[in-house]
Amino acid sequence: MATWVLSECGLRPIPRIYPKPKTGISNSQSQPQSQFHSGFQTSNPIPIPRVGVNHRNWALKVSAPLKIQPSGEDEIAIANDGDGEFDPGAPPPFTMADIRAAIPKHCWVKDPWRSMSYVVRDVVVVFGLAAVAAYFNNMVVWPLYWIAQSTMFWALFVLGHDCGHGSFSNNGKLNSFVGHLLHSSILVPYHGWRISHRTHHQNHGHVENDESWHPLSEKIYRSLNDATRKLRFTLPFPMLAYPFYLWSRSPGKKGSHFHPDSDLFLPNEKKDVITSTVCWSAMAALLVGLSFTMGPLQVLKLYGIPYWGFVMWLDLVTYLHHHGHEDKLPWYRGKEWSYLRGGLTTLDRDYGWINNIHHDIGTHVVHHLFPQIPHYNLIEATEAAKPVFGKYYREPKKSWVLPFHLFGVLARSLKKDHYVSDEGEILYYQTDTNRK
Repeated sequence: MATWVLSECGLRPIPRIYPKPKTGISNSQSQPQSQFHSGFQTSNPIPIPRVGVNHRNWALKVSAPLKIQPSGEDEIAIANDGDGEFDPGAPPPFTMADIRAAIPKHCWVKDPWRSMSYVVRDVVVVFGLAAVAAYFNNMVVWPLYWIAQSTMFWALFVLGHDCGHGSFSNNGKLNSFVGHLLHSSILVPYHGWRISHRTHHQNHGHVENDESWHPLSEKIYRSLNDATRKLRFTLPFPMLAYPFYLWSRSPGKKGSHFHPDSDLFLPNEKKDVITSTVCWSAMAALLVGLSFTMGPLQVLKLYGIPYWGFVMWLDLVTYLHHHGHEDKLPWYRGKEWSYLRGGLTTLDRDYGWINNIHHDIGTHVVHHLFPQIPHYNLIEATEAAKPVFGKYYREPKKSWVLPFHLFGVLARSLKKDHYVSDEGEILYYQTDTNRK
């Protein structure tokens, strides 16, 4: 079953406002590399080599892209096709530095006390919900509990995700401690996932190198047997993929988030991976022990069902960050890919009342480009960056109190977004018309 499972940049002056993409001729000459700084304070600028899976050298334990392709005037190109219509696959008429300069400086400031207040809030709610459900212990309360608690597990994951990016605080030890506490509690290996998620951000929008919900090439898609293909593209099975992904990754990729010798990790990351696997195992052992003391049925009701609800939340949200827009979204390979162009293929989503509960994770475009901006500043940063983005920003459809509209978006995408061509450097999803 597992086989189917699938910046900060240098400062620039205040940017020009782009009500619509400008036309012009692309300049292919390389520009001087801008300086790129991590969220931690360092005295020396970090060099920015070309991104590639074989050139990783991470000095800091955060899931942020410490090296990106230079985005200077070489990113300024024609964004209109011959008929004057917007071409989402064309290089944008702005740079990373333009976006960064538009975002207020205070949006980059990390407040560890504020971050910890969200942790305390969520943990109190989690234990409060469990206490209420166990006290009443009836089939009217349990379904409500499962929905609420699975959403809170997802909220815990998002805070651990912030720890992995270093947007939780500037203290690496605090990030690691809180990240292990939160992620281990919901059976996620913190460092193993943090490192693979770093790869996702470092290569977002790249067909081969991306790590999260990247497209299958037509060759790999055709190689899947009918049962595997049906499981991958038929609801609800794709929404149960995450645990299998942790163990064996996506089709066409090998490795495990739990094994220190996996090709996901560098040799100097083995101790981190082992630490997280041990913490994960300790949580699993605790659940087994509770099954003996409380009974397996009670553990299933209190933890097991909310865990699978959390998995569905995670798969739903992460899939919709990169799929399902009414207009086709480009994917890249080869020389057409750049960090900026890949990041602009992500989508913001509105989750209504859930936005605050899951820490505005739906505000995703700016997060992908600058993952060390704290989640509580993402909305303001996005509003400031919109004039620079122009048509490259796709305004999310407003949600009602609950985001029921997104289930239709998900279903339509799974029916038509099947694979991309084995050739070419600017690619769009194609549909297997033979699927029933």
